Formats: sequence, C-alpha cells, structure tokens
Amino acid sequence: MSLAPSISVPRSRFNTLPLAIGVFCLLWSYAFVAGKIGVTHCPPLILLAARFSLAGVLILGATAIRGDWSLSWRDALIFAVLGIANNALYLGLGYTGLQSVSAGLGGLIVSANPVFTAALAALLLGEGMTWRKASGLSLGIIGVTLIVWHRLAVGTDSLHGILFTLASLASIVAGTILFKLFAPKGSLWIGNGVQNLAAGIVLTPVALTFADVHAIDVTPSLIGAFAFLVLGGSILAYWLWFHLLKVCGATAASAYHFLMPPLGMLFAFLVLGEHVEMRDLLGIIPVALGIYLVTRPAKAIV
Repeated sequence: MSLAPSISVPRSRFNTLPLAIGVFCLLWSYAFVAGKIGVTHCPPLILLAARFSLAGVLILGATAIRGDWSLSWRDALIFAVLGIANNALYLGLGYTGLQSVSAGLGGLIVSANPVFTAALAALLLGEGMTWRKASGLSLGIIGVTLIVWHRLAVGTDSLHGILFTLASLASIVAGTILFKLFAPKGSLWIGNGVQNLAAGIVLTPVALTFADVHAIDVTPSLIGAFAFLVLGGSILAYWLWFHLLKVCGATAASAYHFLMPPLGMLFAFLVLGEHVEMRDLLGIIPVALGIYLVTRPAKAIV
C-alpha cells in the first residue's frame, strides 16, 4: 500500500485587526465615563495636564530604558503638533464640556468625527467620495442632530457644554487629517509618548493659571478614573487609534467612532446611572446606518 506524501498546510495567521478595533472602541467609549468622574472631582485642565504628563513620562521613560529611539526629529515634531490637536485641544475642550453635558452625549457628539473626517479626506487626501459615502455621512449628521436637539429641548444638557464638545470634535478631526497628511514614520509607541508629553507641557501652565488646585477632591473614584485615563486612554487607546489610522485609512478608521454612542450610553447608564430615553436610542439608528454606508467596500467591477 502506497502512502500519499504528507503535505504540510501552513496555518493561517491570526487576524488581530478585529481585536484591535474592539479593544479600541471599549477603551475610547468608557473614557467618556472616566472623564466625567474625573471632572467632578478635579478641574478638567489640571486633570488632563497631569494625565498627559504622566503618560508621556511613562512611555518615553520605558523607551529610554530599552534604548530604542526609532523616531526622527521631523516625525517627533509632527507628533508634538498632533499632541496639541489630538490631546490638548480635543480633550481640553471636551473635558470642559463634560462639566455641563452628560458622558453619553459627549461621546455621541464626538462620534460625528467620521462625517467631517471623510469630507476633508476627500478634499485633502484624495479619498474617494461616492453617493453612498455622502448618504452615510448625511445620516450620521441627522442622527447626532436629533439627539442633541432633544437633549437641549428637555434641558438635560447645556448649550455651553455642547459648544465646547463641538469644538473638541473639530480638534480631533483636524488631528486625524494632519496625521494622514504628514504621515509620520517610526514607532507609534514613541510617537504617542511625544504626543502626550507635548500636550502635558502645553496644558500645564494654562491649568495652573486658570484652574484652582484647591478644588481637587482626592477620592478613590478620582484615583481609579485617573489610572484608567492614563493607562487605558492615553497610552493604549491612542496607540490603537494611530495603528487603525495606518492600517484602515482616515475615513474607515474614523467611522468606528460611530460605534461609541451605544457603548458610551451603556457605560454611562451602568456606571453613572445616566438616564437614556427611547428617542436617544432611535437617533442611533441613522448613525448606525451611516457607518455601514461609509465603511462598506464598493463592489468590484468584473
């Protein structure tokens, strides 16, 4: 009896992208809840200056110990500029808004990131804009607008806080486009450290000038929220965000922010006891349809 020669079949490599997307969405959406807890016990600018400074020192300190600096001065400068847009401005404005808006609404407004990112990516980065994408972006705007309008009508969130959150949205859109436009090379880990440290350096004098240090209320809740924001937010979530930008592109990566509203509202309900009305949930439907239209790949022409 002849035996057929054994053929070794190489194992398919595990695709880590879905895992990266899932972890990023969970960390990013819960960060709004942790931020809400933080700003109730500490002035937002002081909280952020300490968060960014500590995260930057931890990342760059670990890099110095390993002796592995794989980042040019040009790319370090780009990441420093990104730190001002993606960290100092985005979260500085956002956390100021969180003082008078709910964590769920804050996450929802920032989830409109894909709408404006896709529009600017089509103009500045040459990413295609089709009727399908345009329809999806329009639905995203409609969904967010419905929920914001409802929150204003019932008086659960202030216009002042919403305006700060919208300015925060503009900052992260600008940071996303700048990252893809200048395309810094080298280690994303080190780049994230530079970004955090730059944001901490910029925010520290502003925080010490305009915020009251005596207003800090050190509690277990503040310590836990701060630990999560440093380790889970500034270090891991931002590293995953830049990884997704490189792998997926600006429009597709930003579209995952549309997943934040249901997760953010769920975490806010479970942890903070924030009330969620049916009209809020209905507003998520056009947002979810919008993300599908924006990210669904076009059919190949045979």
